[in-house]
Amino acid sequence: MKKSITVNVGICIAAIDDLAELIELFAAHAAFEKVSFNRIGLQERLSEMLFNHAPRAVVFLAVYERKLVGYASCSKEFSTWTGAEFMHMDCLFVSEAFRGHGLGSRLIEAVFNEAKKQNLDEVQWQTPDWNAKAIQFYSSIGATSSMKVRFKKMSV
Repeated sequence: MKKSITVNVGICIAAIDDLAELIELFAAHAAFEKVSFNRIGLQERLSEMLFNHAPRAVVFLAVYERKLVGYASCSKEFSTWTGAEFMHMDCLFVSEAFRGHGLGSRLIEAVFNEAKKQNLDEVQWQTPDWNAKAIQFYSSIGATSSMKVRFKKMSV
């Protein structure tokens, strides 16, 4: 069964017509990570940031029978410590029913290929420290972790 699902899932770059369904996937991802999610104005902001003449990020989709079942988003960033740009993978998420079928590997490979296409040598990302399956997956592909705590300040 795993192979048939994996074979039938396509990986593609998101288009503007995918936004409504993609936002539903974002909401599922937020629920999985046990964080709040605010949809107000999100479709308009994403439309501008992802689909204008100079897109700020790329979103790869895993599509099964015309339904979005996973995504990975990435954008080019800059490190002052190295003086170099790198690819930041902001999110990688696969719907629960489709986990364990290799879709995470295919999505992260799409991000790695995008980094290569943009002549970037490094991809960085983070995952919640409680997500043992993700940590195991990232370790299995040769990724290393750097122990940091991520902070944010709202309404600056």
